[in-house]
Amino acid sequence: MIVGSVTDAYNPQEEIFRRTRAFLEQMQGSGINLIITTKSDLVLRDLNLIKTFPSPLISWSINTLDENFKNDMDRAVSIERRIAAMKKCHEAGIRTTCFISPIFPEITEVFEIIERIKDFCDYIWLENLNLRSNFKAQIMEYIGDKYTELLPLYQQIYNKNDMTYWQVLDCKMAEYAEANGFLYVIDEEPFLRNPTGKPIIINYFYHSQIKQTAKKK
Repeated sequence: MIVGSVTDAYNPQEEIFRRTRAFLEQMQGSGINLIITTKSDLVLRDLNLIKTFPSPLISWSINTLDENFKNDMDRAVSIERRIAAMKKCHEAGIRTTCFISPIFPEITEVFEIIERIKDFCDYIWLENLNLRSNFKAQIMEYIGDKYTELLPLYQQIYNKNDMTYWQVLDCKMAEYAEANGFLYVIDEEPFLRNPTGKPIIINYFYHSQIKQTAKKK
């Protein structure tokens, strides 16, 4: 069961109303496969409950180390607080994931993020920025305003559907993983711990293409 896949289960209101904690209390003894996705460190409040589930997993969304860029994208707690929470959960024996998503081309510091969290993270999920509907216009306007030099690249990717950037990053990631002894897979979800004690890197760059291909079949 995934908690927080649509709305963060540890949003600021949770500190007041404690509905997620009530859910965890009600599910005690159920034996569910608990996965929590969040951008908050409030999850630390409920470690005593989370630890009672069999092999729980907590994932934090981190797509930058730049707090200014983070503030432009969301109002959640700082990146440093997220990283600190991830480390505490890992030390408590809970499986942890760093969800590097969405990756903004030439803005998200993918390799720098991995270097920061690799010693206390079991899984690293990579997902590219996908632009749809009104969100696309908003982001393209933001890039043109704040990162003018990157606008041609974004137009190439998101107006011409050019996958070259992601293919190159995929190759670089494969090389990085091999050099550092990380297991690197494409669009899979191996939830076992890596026997080497290092993170498993899971690439979802091609997820939308795979889904479309599956539909056609």
